[in-house]
Amino acid sequence: MGIYYLIIIAFGIISAGVSSMLKRKFKQYSKIHLRNGLSGKEIAEKMLQDHNITDVKVVSTPGMLTDHYNPKTKTVNLSEGVYMRRNASAAAVAAHECGHAVQHAIGYEWLQMRSTMVPMVNVASSFSMWLIFGGLILGQSLAYGQIIALIGAALFAVGTLFSFVTLPVEYDASNRAISWLKRKNMVSREELAGAEDALKWAARTYVVAALGSLATLLYFIFRILANNRN
Repeated sequence: MGIYYLIIIAFGIISAGVSSMLKRKFKQYSKIHLRNGLSGKEIAEKMLQDHNITDVKVVSTPGMLTDHYNPKTKTVNLSEGVYMRRNASAAAVAAHECGHAVQHAIGYEWLQMRSTMVPMVNVASSFSMWLIFGGLILGQSLAYGQIIALIGAALFAVGTLFSFVTLPVEYDASNRAISWLKRKNMVSREELAGAEDALKWAARTYVVAALGSLATLLYFIFRILANNRN
């Protein structure tokens, strides 16, 4: 199990580093005040309006970097550091979350796939690790232990697939955000560069999570197969 903990530690360190850089970038570009004077809330409302989306509300949500789009309630939820702030970071995040609202409105296929997978992922995340470790333990004395472990690995694979499906959803939302900010001249060249850089680092957090999940899945598969040979 030493390799398993090594994977967890390695990707934990990488994830912490990327998250730390994201916060640093967000803070850095929060100092670049928008020349148009619009808040994150106003940016979001204008982007929704420009895409003829009238059934989505922009609301404030507690915390830092807790911004998200909720397709069930049709709300763009902006954190305290974005909702009323008037800087490049706020513009980037607000436009990105509206990018998800646009995806929802046009039926973007990757978002639909991701939404369809949510119930399966919730079930898989609850049972996968129990089945994997339980199967590995039982496999030392019982023949069906490997089958249990493989079922657990299959459930874990659902979560891994979900993390990779998330990537095009996030990158597409960022591309829509930057394209709109640029096309509508909502920000200056300096503000646009800051917004784009902030969104790139946000996307990298999802890349690290996906690669970490894949590495863990491959380890479990090799471990299960090796346990059976022993």
